[in-house]
Amino acid sequence: MYFTPSTQLYHNGKFVKATEASTDLYSQTLHYGYGVFEGIRAYKTVNGVKIFKAHEHYERLLKSCALVSIPFNYSIEDLTQISYQVLERNNLKDAYIRPLVYCAPNMTLSAPTGVSFMIAAWEWGKYHGLQSLKVCVSSFQRPNPKSVKMEAKVCGHYVNSIMATNEAKKRGFDEALMLDMNGFVAEGPGANFFYEKDGVLYTPPLGSILPGITRQTVFEICREMDLPLVEKLFRPEELFEADSAFFCGTAAEVVAIESIEGQLFSKPWKQSMGAVVQEAYKCIVLDKSYSYVIV
Repeated sequence: MYFTPSTQLYHNGKFVKATEASTDLYSQTLHYGYGVFEGIRAYKTVNGVKIFKAHEHYERLLKSCALVSIPFNYSIEDLTQISYQVLERNNLKDAYIRPLVYCAPNMTLSAPTGVSFMIAAWEWGKYHGLQSLKVCVSSFQRPNPKSVKMEAKVCGHYVNSIMATNEAKKRGFDEALMLDMNGFVAEGPGANFFYEKDGVLYTPPLGSILPGITRQTVFEICREMDLPLVEKLFRPEELFEADSAFFCGTAAEVVAIESIEGQLFSKPWKQSMGAVVQEAYKCIVLDKSYSYVIV
């Protein structure tokens, strides 16, 4: 349930009830997927309700708009303030926040003549829950980075993600792992990918993946804790000799992967580098020290 009769959202300069908000059926975003969005989390921390990395998320929202020529003139400071107001008006503490920039009516394939903007929020647990994931290698590839702006969080890009996830579930798996156009591992449908081998974490480089804010947080954790981390291209076959693996993203947070194509990883999750990162990430978002986390 994303909203109730009393839920309020921000829409085009006003706070309105979600049940009373409306949009135009001729929007370019509805017809062509030409819009951008963000996924942001707020947490009830030891220091009160805090939106995790609001500045970085809204910076990416503005960059996404610029990359695909969508006009949008809010400031990061205003967007952050509005987000806190949405949380307060809905009495939300642990919440998922969804800003969406969507285009005005326009049936041509040209730059939008105007945009609308909303910020909604709702209570939402970890996207994959608490279980470790059974993952398959998808037959759907990530788009060629020369065909779209992969670093932009564009609405239409997620049709590719939905197809990969649906395929995985039809095959009896929890989630998909997608490759790039050259057959190298890229990312999950909505999360970045890491694997561990011989005391080192590996992750795909930028290019065919979204530059995840949670991914960057994992980088920061590794620097702080002296955990070896390498960006490199690798084939899915290399994963069958890996010790452990995980996905990370704002919605998923840090989630363990149990197996890929039915093959279990050799290291128990609780003994993995991913588990160390998972615990440190939990501490960071809750404004707690993670100095006690033992490597």
